[in-house]
Amino acid sequence: MRAKVTVLGLGPMGVALAGAFLAAGHPTTVWNRSPGRGEALVEDGAREEPTAAAAVMASPVVVVCLASYDAVEEVLTPLVPQLRGRTVVNLSSGSPVQAREVAALVERAAADYLDGVILTTPAGVGIPTSMLLYGGPADSFAAHRDTVSALGDPLHVGTDPALPSVYDTALLSQLWGTLTGWLHAVALIGADGPGGGVSAQAYTEIADRWMGSVRAFMNAYAPHIDAGRYPGEEFDLDLHLRTMEVLSHASELRGVRSGLPEVFEGLARRAVEAGHGGDSYARLVEFIRAGSPV
Repeated sequence: MRAKVTVLGLGPMGVALAGAFLAAGHPTTVWNRSPGRGEALVEDGAREEPTAAAAVMASPVVVVCLASYDAVEEVLTPLVPQLRGRTVVNLSSGSPVQAREVAALVERAAADYLDGVILTTPAGVGIPTSMLLYGGPADSFAAHRDTVSALGDPLHVGTDPALPSVYDTALLSQLWGTLTGWLHAVALIGADGPGGGVSAQAYTEIADRWMGSVRAFMNAYAPHIDAGRYPGEEFDLDLHLRTMEVLSHASELRGVRSGLPEVFEGLARRAVEAGHGGDSYARLVEFIRAGSPV
């Protein structure tokens, strides 16, 4: 039999989590502070409890998905006796500091704690390729990996419960950077002028293939950053800067104003003026980190 699971919190994401557990055959108990949210889940086979304490007692694995970490602490603090010996998997959104605070609360209850982030929308929960990141004891993750696999692809990023939150914000930074760069590109290539008038769909078909090259750059540059050495090889910062100047000029001519070319060029120019023109693009991380050269 599949492991029993309790889901605390039935907002859109909590409902999706409980539904994925049910679809995977896990006996699922649900609870929500506002009653009535679990009716559809009950029709699909879930058991709804009127109190959080009763819901926690129903399962060895307790998945929490509430609006904030403050709400998580408010709900879990009175449940210390019921949490003993269980594993709490917190999939609420919050900061790294809050993750450690909730971890300490759960550990004082003599329970195991895994903090996690869901890298998809509610519609993506339960799809095998959707990523969920977990931090906490490796043995706890290993013990419950099959259970949380019902939600998507589970990845253990380390024993520190704060790590998933840090990954979350870092990955969102990459998401917004990529999407904003794509929007700038769509505006640039769709504007009037020679070579313009291209639709977003037509451009994106080419851009999608280009992402393979972007991934190759990231994988090539990651060892440079970890080693603190930045060999320029065929595509050094001098060449990057000249190309950025072309982008800035083209964007100005077409009236495309996202501010991105100025950011790119400003970073690269600082590095080149500091004597790093022969280095790889990865050298710019030194000008982005806290305490970087002005």
